[in-house]
Amino acid sequence: MLTMKTFLVPVDFSAVTDHVVDTAVSLARSLDGKVILAHVIQPPLAISEYGLPVEALQPDNIIIIEQTATSCLAELEERVAKEGVSVSTVLLHGAPVATLLEEADKVQADYIVMGSHGHGKFYDLLVGSTASGLLKRAKCALVILPPAAKPAQKPAP
Repeated sequence: MLTMKTFLVPVDFSAVTDHVVDTAVSLARSLDGKVILAHVIQPPLAISEYGLPVEALQPDNIIIIEQTATSCLAELEERVAKEGVSVSTVLLHGAPVATLLEEADKVQADYIVMGSHGHGKFYDLLVGSTASGLLKRAKCALVILPPAAKPAQKPAP
């Protein structure tokens, strides 16, 4: 007897999100699984007189960010449900890697399905890479989808 597999699907509402969700739905359908769509709201990285303007951290702005994320998650949840796949959503707060690892443990995820933005090593060194962090520390299988191919640029005339 097969047990239902759990797919934790971190989404950031970027251009790769649709591809990630479609892939997770396909995998869940194939393996009799359920999809948990997760979005992580990160705390500000640095607050200083040279950092973010104080207005950016006001409770009203945080509420707007949460409302927007909740709305986007609801749209994705509806889309997945129409595909006939069991789905739920979760809005999380914290550092993405640690928060997603905690959620994966909590929901006993069998797989994490996520996209890669394809930033370079220098970017990852400065900012960090969620995919890289999860790859190193996840206890479950990790499916990382590559970024969409960038269109070739035509040489200038």
